[in-house]
Amino acid sequence: MRVLVLNGPNLGRLGTREPDVYGSATHDDLVALCTSTGEQLGLDVEVRQTDHEGEMVGWLHEATDLGAAVVLNAGAWTHYSIAVRDAAAQLRGPLVELHISNVHRRESFRHHSVLSDIATGVLAGFGVDGYRLALEWLAKQP
Repeated sequence: MRVLVLNGPNLGRLGTREPDVYGSATHDDLVALCTSTGEQLGLDVEVRQTDHEGEMVGWLHEATDLGAAVVLNAGAWTHYSIAVRDAAAQLRGPLVELHISNVHRRESFRHHSVLSDIATGVLAGFGVDGYRLALEWLAKQP
């Protein structure tokens, strides 16, 4: 199974951005975790990060064309980007919406997601380990 792990704005700053909220793991650590987990599970995993909404939309279109599964941490776009939602709604493979922090224990504007109703599943609050959990779940899908 091909899996694109797509990370949105500010996630390239992991390890330095609010470590009390997001932990000390860097984006490079996250890439290594996803890559090694994917290898162990027999998944073809590619991890990407962008701060540009149009680039994310293009990646979601690519995933649709490939029939790939997607683990999506859309960051702030989760709460307002109809463009990202519309692109994600086209996916033919499973979509896992992922948040490193528990967004429901944070500011009220983070409690709403424009993605959750189209996601196959949602993981929040497990730190970067949520990526491993998402990949393990995807590996069990037919």
